[in-house]
Amino acid sequence: MSSEPLDLLDLTASIREWAAELGFQQLGITDTDLSEDAVRLEAYLAAGYHGEMAYMASHGSMRSRPEELLPGTLRVISVRMDYLPEDTQMAQVLAQPERAYISRYALGRDYHKLIRKRLQKLAEKITAVVGPFGHRAFVDSAPVLEKPLARKAGLGWMGKNTLILNRKAGSWFFLGELLIDLPLPIDAPNDRDHCGKCSACLDVCPTQAFVGERVLDARRCISYLTIELKEAIPEDLRPLIGNRVFGCDDCQLVCPWNRFAKATQEQDFQPRHGLDNTSLAELFMWTEEQFLTRTQGSPIRRTGYERWLRNLAVGLGNAPSTIPVLEALKARIDYPSELVREHVRWALQQHQK
Repeated sequence: MSSEPLDLLDLTASIREWAAELGFQQLGITDTDLSEDAVRLEAYLAAGYHGEMAYMASHGSMRSRPEELLPGTLRVISVRMDYLPEDTQMAQVLAQPERAYISRYALGRDYHKLIRKRLQKLAEKITAVVGPFGHRAFVDSAPVLEKPLARKAGLGWMGKNTLILNRKAGSWFFLGELLIDLPLPIDAPNDRDHCGKCSACLDVCPTQAFVGERVLDARRCISYLTIELKEAIPEDLRPLIGNRVFGCDDCQLVCPWNRFAKATQEQDFQPRHGLDNTSLAELFMWTEEQFLTRTQGSPIRRTGYERWLRNLAVGLGNAPSTIPVLEALKARIDYPSELVREHVRWALQQHQK
């Protein structure tokens, strides 16, 4: 037996140790074959389920061919990092319609930079052993099919809610990838479905965005409507959004596997600026300067101030007719943006019914 396979096995073991030291809860390695997933993606796009997310279709075959992103790619290192704090009280916030519900992943600092930096440190540790090698890190930032890659790398299976589920960690984690040109041994894929007959995630969706198991019509998804959609939120969906103003976690909150989710130790993922316990009216009265200051380094920043107000207006329209709610809406009735004004008018009409 040659020494090369032994060296690669030793290197792989070291990579797993380094990943743990860098704060990743799991690491898996897979090849670049995503041909089956490419077929599913084409069908998804053909059905128009991606809505306005044109970037999903704009990169052609690159999304399912990692080697086109980094020529010479032989393997993909897939990692996950938990982000759930110990005391989130998410269900309690949803049950109080005057409070603003923000998706758990967005309450702390933006995960993109943190995980990308950790992946780069992992690459540096590999370089120290093998010398310069081809690599490129991705964190939800390029045309990469990260969930299929995570499944192939053994990190979990594709749940009925389209999220990667892990028997020991649920789904409250971020994914990241490191494309490399090293022929490391690959891990066994996680092809077994542990969802069984459970349909809790499909049944609980406020807007019934799932058109089938593992098929999500983004155009009805609250995360899409409050984050990706640039225009007005369809009127028929507004009452169903409730107090969710940035993203939605309902399909994770009811998933039985999330009882095994571990609390994160990352300080950057802890809630900031009281965003886990703030009223809709208070957030709606933020000035643009306050919005930019308090969302600095946050995923919320990507929605922009105008759409932030749009989302909050919908939440206020669904809230009880209290004095703070009505006063907040009336304060924005003449706001310069027609997008905001239209949603404010709709919200006020809800309180006249």
